[in-house]
Amino acid sequence: MLRGQLFARKTVDQCIADSEVGGGMRRTLGAVQLTALGIGAIIGAGIFAAIGTAISGDAGHVGAGAAIVVSIVLAGVTSALAAITYSEFAAMIPISGSAYTYAYATLGELVAWIIGWDLILEYAVGNIAVAIGWAGCFDSLLRGLGVELPRWLVTDILTARHNPALLASVPHLGPIPLVFNLPAFGIVAIITWLLVIGTKETAWVNTLMVVIKVAIIGLFLVVGIAYVKPQQWSTPAFAPNGLAGISVGAAIIFFSYIGFDAVSTAAEEARNPQRDIPRGIIWSLIICTVLYVGIAFVLTGIIPWDKLNVPDPLAVALQYIHADWAAGVLALGAVAAMTSVLLVFQLGQARIFMSMARDGLLPPWAARLHPRYKTPHVTTIVTGIFVALFAAIAPIGVVLELTNIGTLFAFILVALGIIVLRRTDPKRPRPFRTPWVPLLPIVSILFCVYLIVSLPTLTKVRFVAWLVAGAVIYFLYSVRHSRVRREGEVGPRVGGEPA
Repeated sequence: MLRGQLFARKTVDQCIADSEVGGGMRRTLGAVQLTALGIGAIIGAGIFAAIGTAISGDAGHVGAGAAIVVSIVLAGVTSALAAITYSEFAAMIPISGSAYTYAYATLGELVAWIIGWDLILEYAVGNIAVAIGWAGCFDSLLRGLGVELPRWLVTDILTARHNPALLASVPHLGPIPLVFNLPAFGIVAIITWLLVIGTKETAWVNTLMVVIKVAIIGLFLVVGIAYVKPQQWSTPAFAPNGLAGISVGAAIIFFSYIGFDAVSTAAEEARNPQRDIPRGIIWSLIICTVLYVGIAFVLTGIIPWDKLNVPDPLAVALQYIHADWAAGVLALGAVAAMTSVLLVFQLGQARIFMSMARDGLLPPWAARLHPRYKTPHVTTIVTGIFVALFAAIAPIGVVLELTNIGTLFAFILVALGIIVLRRTDPKRPRPFRTPWVPLLPIVSILFCVYLIVSLPTLTKVRFVAWLVAGAVIYFLYSVRHSRVRREGEVGPRVGGEPA
């Protein structure tokens, strides 16, 4: 009995009916804006920072060397397979919630909760790290312009405690040192305000950021290509650590692809979701893959692969060829890149919380829409406060490692969902169909498992601990408030409560 309740499923019709309660959200986004949302979420800290570690390695990883191109293609194929399965669900169930909603309709409530909890790693927790990275790039940009912020306003308290000289210069409020990452807090506050006032306004800001960062990447390619030395791609420099280096490089660089699934969280705000959501997902992934391959070829062609274990590898490469002016401009591109990632990820997290609250797995206040702007303002503000506070006081730590494994796990569950729904509801209209089912979803799962295996053991342990914490919340609250398993409740609610 309990097993049947834990795996109770919502029908696709129930999912769609729930999205229409209270008049629904404003449909203002077209294919171009959705593609820009995808690019905005994908191109960020990964390609501007993580690619250096993927190429050179660090104390805990071996690097791919110039074979990072192969790693990028491997990670890209993994993402492309997942994107195809996401597209079928997004077109068939065009509502907020992404993989959480898809799992609820196919694999049942417990799996849906697991994936919803899992997606917090990709969006909210990942955004803490991105906000801290954004603050570092913004600080570098200001210093390049001759503006020097006090170090205690751009540092977290834990980092400051390991720097006695800095800690001695910090002003105190009684015994409390006033160490506070102001840029990280400030950018999250601005983005939260943008997301509350409207998705259309947010989309235009994101599109502007996307144009800037793609232009900056174009600048890197144009400037760097003249200095490429093909001999740096020769054996053994091409793959100095063999298949192991390529595999680890793919697992690390996968972070550069995270975000395309955020397009599906905006499904309720798309004008023609059945057509435009798949286009937005697939086109954003194709565009980013082409740019990544170009960056990898130029980067490894102008600087030896073992010199790239740095936080800003693209800028270091430009400095290596004495294009210092271009390295300065690149800092602007990094700021724009991370701004758009923050925008799209925070947009996605609020909508996942909203979907979970609609189903009773979170408190009903999380499902409320703003009466004027028709945005999930409560969850947007709560998420913003959480991200801003931790970004202001915490170091980056291990949150990026958790983001990769969490996203890969979500991809596995979505692929399983495609196979299950083809058997349980084969006649359901599918505006976009995943080809070669079940072969393609199975291949997608195998690729994801391969990358998970390539991640450090400690990352896997932390991920399991995260899931255990989520299970505690589920069994203490969500089990008792689930709408789907509540006797007699079959229709949509008003204001988050049963009708």
